[in-house]
Amino acid sequence: MKTEVCNITEDTEKNAEIYRKAKHVIKSGGLVAFPTETVYGLGANALDPEACKKIYEAKGRPSDNPLIVHVANIHGAEKYGELDDRARALAKCFWPGPLTIVVKRRAGIPDVVTGGLDTVAIRVPAHSVAGNFLRAVYLPVAAPSANLSGNPSPTTAGHVLDDLDGRIDMLIVDDTVNVGLESTIIDMTGEAPAILRPGVVTGEQIEAVLGEITVFAREDAGEGVPRAPGMKYRHYAPKAGLFIVCGEKAKVTAVINRLAAEEEALGKKICIMAHGENTGKYSCGKVIGIGRDPVEAASALYCTLRQCDEEGADVIFAEGFEEKGVGLALMNRLKKASGGNIIRV
Repeated sequence: MKTEVCNITEDTEKNAEIYRKAKHVIKSGGLVAFPTETVYGLGANALDPEACKKIYEAKGRPSDNPLIVHVANIHGAEKYGELDDRARALAKCFWPGPLTIVVKRRAGIPDVVTGGLDTVAIRVPAHSVAGNFLRAVYLPVAAPSANLSGNPSPTTAGHVLDDLDGRIDMLIVDDTVNVGLESTIIDMTGEAPAILRPGVVTGEQIEAVLGEITVFAREDAGEGVPRAPGMKYRHYAPKAGLFIVCGEKAKVTAVINRLAAEEEALGKKICIMAHGENTGKYSCGKVIGIGRDPVEAASALYCTLRQCDEEGADVIFAEGFEEKGVGLALMNRLKKASGGNIIRV
Protein backbone atom coordinates (compact mmCIF):
# COMPACT_ATOMS: atom_id res chain seq x y z
CA MET A 1 0.00 0.00 0.00
CA LYS A 2 1.19 3.51 -0.82
CA THR A 3 0.24 6.15 1.74
CA GLU A 4 -1.00 9.33 0.07
CA VAL A 5 0.31 12.39 1.94
CA CYS A 6 -1.86 15.50 1.62
CA ASN A 7 -0.77 18.84 3.06
CA ILE A 8 -3.34 21.35 4.28
CA THR A 9 -2.47 24.84 3.02
CA GLU A 10 -4.11 28.25 2.75
CA ASP A 11 -5.59 27.21 -0.61
CA THR A 12 -9.21 26.45 0.27
CA GLU A 13 -9.96 24.74 -3.05
CA LYS A 14 -7.03 22.34 -2.66
CA ASN A 15 -8.03 21.68 0.93
CA ALA A 16 -11.58 20.90 -0.16
CA GLU A 17 -10.19 18.35 -2.61
CA ILE A 18 -8.21 16.74 0.23
CA TYR A 19 -11.36 16.37 2.30
CA ARG A 20 -13.20 14.88 -0.69
CA LYS A 21 -10.42 12.31 -1.08
CA ALA A 22 -10.54 11.54 2.65
CA LYS A 23 -14.31 11.05 2.46
CA HIS A 24 -13.87 8.58 -0.40
CA VAL A 25 -11.20 6.63 1.52
CA ILE A 26 -13.32 6.41 4.68
CA LYS A 27 -16.49 5.42 2.81
CA SER A 28 -14.49 2.81 0.88
CA GLY A 29 -13.34 1.17 4.13
CA GLY A 30 -9.86 2.68 4.21
CA LEU A 31 -7.74 4.41 6.87
CA VAL A 32 -6.98 8.14 7.13
CA ALA A 33 -4.57 9.69 9.63
CA PHE A 34 -5.54 13.22 10.59
CA PRO A 35 -4.47 15.86 13.13
CA THR A 36 -6.42 16.69 16.26
CA GLU A 37 -5.53 19.15 19.00
CA THR A 38 -4.24 16.25 21.14
CA VAL A 39 -2.30 13.90 18.81
CA TYR A 40 -2.72 12.58 15.26
CA GLY A 41 -5.56 10.06 15.00
CA LEU A 42 -5.95 7.06 12.71
CA GLY A 43 -9.51 7.04 11.45
CA ALA A 44 -11.90 4.49 9.97
CA ASN A 45 -15.65 4.40 9.49
CA ALA A 46 -16.91 3.55 12.99
CA LEU A 47 -19.97 1.82 11.51
CA ASP A 48 -17.88 -0.56 9.37
CA PRO A 49 -16.46 -3.48 11.40
CA GLU A 50 -14.06 -4.57 8.65
CA ALA A 51 -12.65 -1.05 8.31
CA CYS A 52 -12.16 -0.81 12.06
CA LYS A 53 -10.33 -4.15 12.09
CA LYS A 54 -7.80 -2.53 9.74
CA ILE A 55 -6.95 -0.03 12.49
CA TYR A 56 -5.90 -2.86 14.80
CA GLU A 57 -3.94 -4.51 12.01
CA ALA A 58 -2.12 -1.32 10.97
CA LYS A 59 -1.19 -0.43 14.55
CA GLY A 60 -0.58 -3.95 15.87
CA ARG A 61 -3.10 -3.01 18.58
CA PRO A 62 -4.71 -5.54 20.96
CA SER A 63 -8.26 -6.15 19.78
CA ASP A 64 -9.76 -5.75 23.27
CA ASN A 65 -8.55 -2.14 23.50
CA PRO A 66 -11.60 0.06 22.72
CA LEU A 67 -11.53 2.84 20.14
CA ILE A 68 -12.74 6.41 20.58
CA VAL A 69 -15.49 7.51 18.20
CA HIS A 70 -14.95 11.03 16.83
CA VAL A 71 -17.93 13.07 15.68
CA ALA A 72 -18.36 16.62 14.42
CA ASN A 73 -20.77 17.87 17.09
CA ILE A 74 -22.97 16.90 20.03
CA HIS A 75 -25.80 15.91 17.68
CA GLY A 76 -23.53 13.22 16.26
CA ALA A 77 -22.66 12.09 19.75
CA GLU A 78 -26.35 11.79 20.68
CA LYS A 79 -26.91 9.61 17.62
CA TYR A 80 -24.45 6.94 18.75
CA GLY A 81 -24.41 7.27 22.54
CA GLU A 82 -26.94 7.87 25.33
CA LEU A 83 -25.94 11.21 26.84
CA ASP A 84 -27.70 12.05 30.09
CA ASP A 85 -27.93 15.57 31.56
CA ARG A 86 -24.53 15.23 33.23
CA ALA A 87 -22.85 14.20 29.99
CA ARG A 88 -24.55 17.03 28.13
CA ALA A 89 -23.31 19.50 30.74
CA LEU A 90 -19.75 18.30 30.16
CA ALA A 91 -20.21 18.45 26.38
CA LYS A 92 -21.47 22.01 26.63
CA CYS A 93 -18.39 23.06 28.63
CA PHE A 94 -15.62 21.07 26.97
CA TRP A 95 -16.66 20.19 23.40
CA PRO A 96 -15.13 20.72 20.97
CA GLY A 97 -12.06 19.81 23.00
CA PRO A 98 -9.82 17.15 24.56
CA LEU A 99 -12.48 15.35 26.59
CA THR A 100 -13.82 11.88 25.76
CA ILE A 101 -17.11 10.86 27.38
CA VAL A 102 -17.98 7.17 27.91
CA VAL A 103 -21.73 6.52 27.73
CA LYS A 104 -24.08 3.64 26.94
CA ARG A 105 -23.86 2.90 23.24
CA ARG A 106 -26.75 3.00 20.81
CA ALA A 107 -27.38 0.53 18.02
CA GLY A 108 -25.03 0.79 15.05
CA ILE A 109 -21.64 0.93 16.76
CA PRO A 110 -20.06 -2.52 16.26
CA ASP A 111 -18.39 -4.60 18.96
CA VAL A 112 -14.98 -4.19 17.33
CA VAL A 113 -15.08 -0.48 18.30
CA THR A 114 -16.15 -1.02 21.92
CA GLY A 115 -14.24 -4.18 22.75
CA GLY A 116 -17.62 -5.87 23.12
CA LEU A 117 -18.68 -3.55 25.94
CA ASP A 118 -22.13 -1.96 26.11
CA THR A 119 -20.50 1.47 26.30
CA VAL A 120 -18.91 3.76 23.73
CA ALA A 121 -16.25 6.47 24.10
CA ILE A 122 -17.09 9.62 22.13
CA ARG A 123 -15.47 13.00 21.61
CA VAL A 124 -15.71 16.12 19.44
CA PRO A 125 -12.16 17.30 18.60
CA ALA A 126 -11.32 21.00 18.59
CA HIS A 127 -8.75 21.02 15.76
CA SER A 128 -10.09 22.81 12.68
CA VAL A 129 -8.75 20.17 10.26
CA ALA A 130 -10.31 17.36 12.30
CA GLY A 131 -13.61 19.23 12.30
CA ASN A 132 -13.51 19.81 8.55
CA PHE A 133 -12.60 16.16 7.97
CA LEU A 134 -15.48 14.89 10.14
CA ARG A 135 -18.01 17.23 8.53
CA ALA A 136 -16.86 16.16 5.06
CA VAL A 137 -17.01 12.45 5.89
CA TYR A 138 -20.39 12.82 7.60
CA LEU A 139 -19.84 9.56 9.51
CA PRO A 140 -18.62 8.70 12.99
CA VAL A 141 -14.89 8.01 12.80
CA ALA A 142 -13.21 5.52 15.13
CA ALA A 143 -9.70 6.80 15.75
CA PRO A 144 -6.94 5.85 18.18
CA SER A 145 -3.55 7.56 17.94
CA ALA A 146 -1.84 7.12 14.57
CA ASN A 147 1.21 5.18 15.71
CA LEU A 148 2.36 1.60 16.11
CA SER A 149 0.84 0.23 19.29
CA GLY A 150 3.06 0.92 22.29
CA ASN A 151 5.17 3.62 20.63
CA PRO A 152 5.05 7.27 21.70
CA SER A 153 1.94 8.92 20.27
CA PRO A 154 2.41 11.07 17.13
CA THR A 155 2.28 14.85 17.37
CA THR A 156 3.73 15.49 13.90
CA ALA A 157 3.09 14.02 10.46
CA GLY A 158 6.68 12.77 10.50
CA HIS A 159 5.90 10.63 13.53
CA VAL A 160 2.92 9.11 11.71
CA LEU A 161 5.02 8.26 8.65
CA ASP A 162 7.83 6.83 10.80
CA ASP A 163 5.36 4.28 12.16
CA LEU A 164 2.65 3.78 9.56
CA ASP A 165 3.94 4.72 6.10
CA GLY A 166 2.70 2.03 3.73
CA ARG A 167 0.26 0.68 6.30
CA ILE A 168 -2.51 3.29 5.81
CA ASP A 169 -4.23 4.84 2.81
CA MET A 170 -3.93 8.56 3.51
CA LEU A 171 -2.35 11.12 5.83
CA ILE A 172 -3.71 14.66 6.18
CA VAL A 173 -0.85 16.91 7.27
CA ASP A 174 -1.27 19.96 9.48
CA ASP A 175 1.36 20.12 12.22
CA THR A 176 -0.52 22.43 14.58
CA VAL A 177 -1.15 19.77 17.21
CA ASN A 178 -0.66 21.70 20.44
CA VAL A 179 -2.04 19.78 23.45
CA GLY A 180 0.34 16.85 23.00
CA LEU A 181 -1.46 14.36 25.29
CA GLU A 182 -4.48 12.23 24.50
CA SER A 183 -7.87 13.38 25.73
CA THR A 184 -9.17 13.01 29.25
CA ILE A 185 -11.61 10.07 29.38
CA ILE A 186 -14.52 10.21 31.82
CA ASP A 187 -16.96 7.35 32.36
CA MET A 188 -20.52 8.61 32.85
CA THR A 189 -22.19 5.19 33.09
CA GLY A 190 -21.87 4.66 36.83
CA GLU A 191 -23.42 6.38 39.84
CA ALA A 192 -20.36 8.64 40.18
CA PRO A 193 -18.50 10.00 37.14
CA ALA A 194 -15.03 8.43 36.95
CA ILE A 195 -11.93 9.63 35.14
CA LEU A 196 -10.46 6.59 33.41
CA ARG A 197 -7.58 8.44 31.75
CA PRO A 198 -6.38 11.89 32.90
CA GLY A 199 -5.66 14.64 30.39
CA VAL A 200 -5.46 18.40 30.11
CA VAL A 201 -9.15 18.72 31.00
CA THR A 202 -8.47 18.19 34.69
CA GLY A 203 -10.49 16.60 37.45
CA GLU A 204 -10.78 19.99 39.10
CA GLN A 205 -12.34 21.47 35.96
CA ILE A 206 -14.80 18.59 35.67
CA GLU A 207 -15.75 18.81 39.34
CA ALA A 208 -16.56 22.48 38.83
CA VAL A 209 -19.30 21.28 36.45
CA LEU A 210 -20.45 18.01 38.02
CA GLY A 211 -19.42 18.06 41.65
CA GLU A 212 -17.41 15.22 43.15
CA ILE A 213 -15.94 12.60 40.80
CA THR A 214 -13.74 9.53 41.09
CA VAL A 215 -10.23 9.51 39.64
CA PHE A 216 -9.48 6.02 38.38
CA ALA A 217 -6.15 6.64 36.67
CA ARG A 218 -4.65 3.28 37.55
CA GLU A 219 -1.55 2.19 35.67
CA ASP A 220 -2.98 -1.32 35.20
CA ALA A 221 -6.65 -2.08 34.62
CA GLY A 222 -6.11 -5.76 35.47
CA GLU A 223 -7.75 -8.63 33.65
CA GLY A 224 -10.61 -8.34 31.19
CA VAL A 225 -11.53 -5.70 28.64
CA PRO A 226 -10.37 -2.18 29.59
CA ARG A 227 -13.22 0.36 29.70
CA ALA A 228 -11.14 2.93 27.80
CA PRO A 229 -7.92 3.21 25.79
CA GLY A 230 -4.67 3.52 27.72
CA MET A 231 -5.75 1.61 30.84
CA LYS A 232 -4.34 -1.89 30.44
CA TYR A 233 -1.26 -2.08 28.27
CA ARG A 234 2.16 -0.44 28.24
CA HIS A 235 1.90 2.63 26.03
CA TYR A 236 3.82 5.61 24.75
CA ALA A 237 7.15 3.81 25.23
CA PRO A 238 10.53 4.71 23.70
CA LYS A 239 12.95 1.97 22.69
CA ALA A 240 15.27 2.80 25.60
CA GLY A 241 14.66 1.92 29.22
CA LEU A 242 12.97 4.89 30.90
CA PHE A 243 13.28 5.76 34.59
CA ILE A 244 11.33 8.54 36.31
CA VAL A 245 13.04 10.19 39.28
CA CYS A 246 10.73 11.97 41.72
CA GLY A 247 11.34 13.96 44.87
CA GLU A 248 13.05 17.10 46.13
CA LYS A 249 14.59 18.97 43.19
CA ALA A 250 18.19 18.99 44.44
CA LYS A 251 18.04 15.29 45.30
CA VAL A 252 16.52 14.43 41.92
CA THR A 253 19.36 16.21 40.10
CA ALA A 254 22.02 14.54 42.25
CA VAL A 255 20.54 11.05 41.81
CA ILE A 256 20.18 11.41 38.03
CA ASN A 257 23.76 12.69 37.74
CA ARG A 258 25.02 9.69 39.73
CA LEU A 259 22.96 7.10 37.87
CA ALA A 260 23.74 8.60 34.47
CA ALA A 261 27.47 8.55 35.22
CA GLU A 262 27.26 4.91 36.29
CA GLU A 263 25.44 3.93 33.11
CA GLU A 264 27.86 5.89 30.91
CA ALA A 265 30.75 4.09 32.60
CA LEU A 266 29.18 0.85 31.38
CA GLY A 267 29.24 2.18 27.81
CA LYS A 268 25.56 3.08 27.58
CA LYS A 269 24.21 6.16 25.83
CA ILE A 270 22.13 8.34 28.16
CA CYS A 271 19.39 10.90 27.62
CA ILE A 272 18.07 13.09 30.43
CA MET A 273 14.63 14.71 30.21
CA ALA A 274 14.95 17.76 32.44
CA HIS A 275 12.68 20.58 33.54
CA GLY A 276 13.53 23.67 31.53
CA GLU A 277 15.32 25.44 34.38
CA ASN A 278 17.44 22.38 35.20
CA THR A 279 19.08 21.64 31.85
CA GLY A 280 22.42 23.13 32.93
CA LYS A 281 22.65 21.03 36.10
CA TYR A 282 23.70 17.76 34.48
CA SER A 283 27.27 16.77 33.79
CA CYS A 284 26.80 13.83 31.41
CA GLY A 285 24.43 12.41 28.85
CA LYS A 286 22.32 14.20 26.24
CA VAL A 287 20.16 16.67 28.16
CA ILE A 288 16.79 17.61 26.63
CA GLY A 289 14.62 20.30 28.15
CA ILE A 290 11.02 19.10 28.32
CA GLY A 291 9.40 22.27 29.62
CA ARG A 292 9.17 24.51 32.67
CA ASP A 293 5.66 23.43 33.70
CA PRO A 294 3.35 20.45 33.14
CA VAL A 295 1.38 22.09 30.30
CA GLU A 296 4.55 22.86 28.33
CA ALA A 297 6.00 19.44 29.14
CA ALA A 298 2.81 17.68 28.05
CA SER A 299 2.99 19.37 24.66
CA ALA A 300 6.62 18.26 24.23
CA LEU A 301 6.50 14.79 25.83
CA TYR A 302 6.08 12.52 22.83
CA CYS A 303 8.43 14.54 20.63
CA THR A 304 11.03 14.26 23.40
CA LEU A 305 10.62 10.51 23.76
CA ARG A 306 11.00 10.08 20.01
CA GLN A 307 14.05 12.39 20.06
CA CYS A 308 15.64 10.10 22.64
CA ASP A 309 15.12 7.21 20.23
CA GLU A 310 16.71 9.24 17.43
CA GLU A 311 19.70 9.92 19.70
CA GLY A 312 20.12 6.16 20.10
CA ALA A 313 19.64 6.27 23.86
CA ASP A 314 20.01 3.07 25.84
CA VAL A 315 18.70 4.60 29.07
CA ILE A 316 16.53 7.67 29.70
CA PHE A 317 16.19 9.44 33.04
CA ALA A 318 13.23 11.81 33.38
CA GLU A 319 12.56 14.31 36.14
CA GLY A 320 9.10 13.76 37.58
CA PHE A 321 6.29 16.28 38.00
CA GLU A 322 3.85 16.90 40.82
CA GLU A 323 0.75 14.76 40.23
CA LYS A 324 -1.95 17.39 40.23
CA GLY A 325 -3.78 19.21 37.45
CA VAL A 326 -2.14 18.52 34.09
CA GLY A 327 0.79 17.02 36.00
CA LEU A 328 -1.41 14.01 36.82
CA ALA A 329 -1.93 13.33 33.11
CA LEU A 330 1.74 13.90 32.31
CA MET A 331 2.89 11.47 35.00
CA ASN A 332 0.28 8.94 33.89
CA ARG A 333 1.87 8.87 30.43
CA LEU A 334 5.42 8.79 31.80
CA LYS A 335 4.57 5.89 34.09
CA LYS A 336 3.01 3.99 31.19
CA ALA A 337 6.05 4.73 29.02
CA SER A 338 8.46 3.56 31.71
CA GLY A 339 6.56 0.41 32.60
CA GLY A 340 6.37 1.71 36.17
CA ASN A 341 10.10 2.36 36.65
CA ILE A 342 9.92 5.09 39.31
CA ILE A 343 12.77 6.11 41.60
CA ARG A 344 11.64 8.18 44.61
CA VAL A 345 14.30 10.19 46.44
